[in-house]
Amino acid sequence: MNKVTKSILGVLIVGLVLGLAFYPKIKKSFSKEKTEDSKKDKNGKGGKTAVVVTVVKSTRLDDLISSTGSILANEEVEVRSEIAGRIILLNIKEGDVVKKGTVLFRINDDDLQARLRKLGFNKKLAEDNEARQKVLLQKEAISQREYDIAVNSVNTISADIEDLKAQILKTTVLAPFSGTVGFRYVSLGSYISPATRIATLTNTNPAKIEFSIPAKYATAIRKGSTIEFVTESEEKMYRGNVYAIDPKIDPLTRTLQIRALAPNPSGSLVPGAFAKVNLILKTKGSAILVPTEAVVPEAKGNRVFVVKNGKSIPVKVELGNRGEKNVEILSGLSIGDTLITNGIIQVKPDGEVEIKEVLQ
Repeated sequence: MNKVTKSILGVLIVGLVLGLAFYPKIKKSFSKEKTEDSKKDKNGKGGKTAVVVTVVKSTRLDDLISSTGSILANEEVEVRSEIAGRIILLNIKEGDVVKKGTVLFRINDDDLQARLRKLGFNKKLAEDNEARQKVLLQKEAISQREYDIAVNSVNTISADIEDLKAQILKTTVLAPFSGTVGFRYVSLGSYISPATRIATLTNTNPAKIEFSIPAKYATAIRKGSTIEFVTESEEKMYRGNVYAIDPKIDPLTRTLQIRALAPNPSGSLVPGAFAKVNLILKTKGSAILVPTEAVVPEAKGNRVFVVKNGKSIPVKVELGNRGEKNVEILSGLSIGDTLITNGIIQVKPDGEVEIKEVLQ
């Protein structure tokens, strides 16, 4: 073994000794750095889990029935004429709001007025004849039958006059109630008959809500019961009260038809719209309701996670009534607790969390 070989061998031996001496520290440092990097990659920010929370609050809890229905007008009528004739006045503007008693249109009544004047003359003549016959009867110059014929003539003409006046009144059509005029189907000067559709008149305040419930609840519903509903066009919650209940159950669907009234001063409830209805049978009072996704089922019950001092704390809870989206909490949570609703899969007991969003 020459001198150079001895030197290389010596350096290798020294390096191996030093490597064995510092290996534990190097391994520990590398493992710690790898763990921290893994946490950062997993949680995004310094090991904290991003979560969505909501503040626990008291909510009214009702015993209710869910159904679907339709919005109806309070009053709606097709404007038509009772008699035939030519329109000489048309006071209908599409989309206008009119008050009860407003003149909508008028039909030419010249022929009726002429007949009325003629009957007036005939009545005067008949009355004069009746007066003369009465004098003759008193003098026994005529029989009672002849006098009765004179009286009947006066009464007949009077009845014809009343009938003609009624016909003349029908030539002027008034709004039967306050409402909004729909589309118009005739023009000034049109000749119309009772079959002619003139326009529509609709009153939508209050609005009617028609829906049905299963027959088994027939004895639980009463006039005045409260309903809450939303339409397909907006998320606003409306309230109304039952005013009419069908006296019989539909034998085909085994449901009971119900109608309710709801204030509609703004006209936002449009007839024909779809409505999702909740019929409140009984109000149970206040309770704590949380989203169903916030509850984690376990072998021995259920638990939720709340945020305290920046950490996720598991809390065992007792459940009550379960709805479509929410579940009642009987015990375990208090008003004001910060409850984790989203991100529960990544959450660990006593793990650090970062609140990404607070739901209302």
